[in-house]
Amino acid sequence: MPTALLALAVGAFGIGTTEFIIMGLLPEVATTFGVSIPTAGLLISGYALGVTVGAPIMTAAGSRFSRKKLLLGLLVLFIAGNVLSAVAPSYGMMLAGRIVASLCHGAFFGVGAVVAASLVAPAKQASAIAIMFTGLTVANVLGVPIGTALGHAFGWRSSFWAVAALGVVAFVAVSTLVPDLPPDKNSNLRRELSVFRRPQVWLALLMTALGWAGIFASFTYITPMMTGVAGFSTGMVTWLLVLFGVGLVVGNLIGGKAADRRLMPALYGSLAALSVVLLVFVATAHAQVPAAITIVLFGAAGFATAAPLQARVLSKAEGAPALASAANIGAFNAGNAAGAWIGGVAIDGGLGYTAPNWIGAILAAASLGVALLSGALDRRKASVLSPA
Repeated sequence: MPTALLALAVGAFGIGTTEFIIMGLLPEVATTFGVSIPTAGLLISGYALGVTVGAPIMTAAGSRFSRKKLLLGLLVLFIAGNVLSAVAPSYGMMLAGRIVASLCHGAFFGVGAVVAASLVAPAKQASAIAIMFTGLTVANVLGVPIGTALGHAFGWRSSFWAVAALGVVAFVAVSTLVPDLPPDKNSNLRRELSVFRRPQVWLALLMTALGWAGIFASFTYITPMMTGVAGFSTGMVTWLLVLFGVGLVVGNLIGGKAADRRLMPALYGSLAALSVVLLVFVATAHAQVPAAITIVLFGAAGFATAAPLQARVLSKAEGAPALASAANIGAFNAGNAAGAWIGGVAIDGGLGYTAPNWIGAILAAASLGVALLSGALDRRKASVLSPA
């Protein structure tokens, strides 16, 4: 695999770390600015909103530049946002820094996926995308715990200085290792927008949103589920999240390789596995050892969908994939937010902490249904085009 993929993975590692690191630092941040924990929580939802909105806007705004230059510009924005968070004198300025950093997130992953796919042969494109996404999975296993520990030891601002430094490393890596391919002369904003006239692009985005809504319906409430239902101590939750992260890394690589062999069967299999694992989790959440095993499988099944879903969008937006690729990153985040909300509604409605698991299973099954429909449309089109 090209070394340029390592540079993209480093950028993904930094972005993944800054997205989730705030979760472990909310009490300290809230105390510094004299706000409540729920108000400080807007630093998470504000970031997610910035990702969803910023992905297509930043990609469209940068369509006139080469993809390498766009990636470098996005990393400058990332560094600036984290420096602003590190020095923020007020809560409002902190929120502004989070939003600035978030604007690069969706576009970096969207454009990065296009670049990763362009660096390898068509038969290896999903694996190349998976390697880039490995940076995001490793961020969950290493970046977030280390960054959180750093913040607890030296103050939360130190964590954001460290993430800004990661951004500098990623900038150097991208500028050094990623080739400066000229922009596609046939690609322009109008052509990028034209791919959204294709029904299959919208079906691919819907698959992503539904599948990841299923993941986050459950994952958002993993801590109260494990402490209140399985009986783990609060201190053990960190290690359970590490297990989940190990599953993410393994599932991501498996999903990429499976998609390189046969994309749609990889999607069918990963979404079906996700639905089954979440359904099983309803029962296994009541006992510690089965719960821990299921968490690993949950992480693996969940992230096994990531590369195939991104590859599906690229294949259906062929000819002008950058904006659609970025929109799919927005769909990931829209699904995350929707799933968390639906799971919360179920818990507030008195259905219990395991209810998000069966809700997630239904959402993953719905995503599988959309995938089956999309595959059926492909086969029908192929039969129409093939000679009798």
